[in-house]
Amino acid sequence: MAQVQVNNVTVSQGVRMLFSLMTPNESSFATVQEVPKYVNQATPYFSGLILLEIVLGWLKTDGPRIKINDFITSLSAGMMSRLPQLVMRSLELSAYIYVWNNFRLLELPWDSAWTWWLAFLGVDMGYYWFHRFAHELNILWAAHQVHHSSEYYNLSTALRQSVTQQFSSWAFYLPLALMVPPSVFAVHVQFNLLYQFWIHTELVKDLGPLEWILNTPSHHRVHHGRNPYCIDKNYAGILIIWDRMFGTFAPESDKVVYGLTHPISTFQIWTVEFLYYPYLWQRFWEAEGISNKLSVIFKGPGWTPGKPRLGDIADIPQITGEEMPHDPTWSPAMQAYVLVQFLLLLDVYNNLLKDQTILSEMTALLLTGYVLLSLTSLGFLIDQRANAAEMEMLRCVLIMALQQFGYIKPLVPLLAFPIEAFVLIAAVYWSLQCVNQRINRMKKQN
Repeated sequence: MAQVQVNNVTVSQGVRMLFSLMTPNESSFATVQEVPKYVNQATPYFSGLILLEIVLGWLKTDGPRIKINDFITSLSAGMMSRLPQLVMRSLELSAYIYVWNNFRLLELPWDSAWTWWLAFLGVDMGYYWFHRFAHELNILWAAHQVHHSSEYYNLSTALRQSVTQQFSSWAFYLPLALMVPPSVFAVHVQFNLLYQFWIHTELVKDLGPLEWILNTPSHHRVHHGRNPYCIDKNYAGILIIWDRMFGTFAPESDKVVYGLTHPISTFQIWTVEFLYYPYLWQRFWEAEGISNKLSVIFKGPGWTPGKPRLGDIADIPQITGEEMPHDPTWSPAMQAYVLVQFLLLLDVYNNLLKDQTILSEMTALLLTGYVLLSLTSLGFLIDQRANAAEMEMLRCVLIMALQQFGYIKPLVPLLAFPIEAFVLIAAVYWSLQCVNQRINRMKKQN
């Protein structure tokens, strides 16, 4: 079998990898080091499809609703989820390699199509069981609920990922490490993730006979619903056959209402990522007896004493079909400001991931802190919090310092001066807002 010698993908391959249409011949490698970073290289394809969805949504009367606040929150969660890559290799891959090196029973050939297809099926079934456990074990749901927190369903929702989920998913792929080489696993764990991007859309309705075999937008819309018939259904990654085999399949019927059964109603990224953990901790301590405490951790999110392991479906809030997503009013000018600042941040973030191997530890740490501060501040602006002006003023001052010392450079050099001027004006504006707020507070106190 011919081996691909480069770590970049062609445009044709880039499109096909999103739909798991790559062939064994072009995606088999002898070592893990040769495996392309398909997920990183998919960024322009993600962007292109998101823009296409937005345009088609404008052209269709029943097109998807995309709001800037929800859109930025989803991308912010995706950005935060990838930051651990700066300090550690993928835990899934590291654990897999350890088991392969120390406990493998067989060594299947890396350049065999049979090995490639076995890995395809094995990774997909491993994902099914991880995904199912992430819904049925409260401790795992604490991480996975991030992905379900959006009340919209579009391609940006696919990028709303959890920071902590990656610390539990690795265990479900370890049986494959007893015989499938790590390089083959490293390919398919990426393909499985990439496939799940395009199914997060309302534009694609029914795919006919493919609905029997593949996980499709229709099936996955059900999975993201909070209607009673949607709860704990359709866990598939690529193949819907696992849900059909293990009794967790449900077809799309009534209009799907998206999001958590108890919406969190915030766009602040730290709350989106970590809100459930304090809640879980509180439930744990309030539970009486060790049995109930353990049940809070290892039974379903809907469990309470005297109820079935996964809770009672009758306890789920009723859906009327008239539910409206959380979408507080904010001015078009503020929406434009947050969007521009987020796009500037996205450029810094992409450069950070791209250059992480050549950056000093101090520089990488500084830029990581800047990214986290920016995501926090922009979330405060979107949520219209009282202290948003102070945080945004500090962030603008930090941007100017990073620009001055060369830590931040624009994608297009000609835009350097306009960006610096924009940030300076923003810093002055937010400083005046802070002064005005303090004056108002003093007047109220007097």
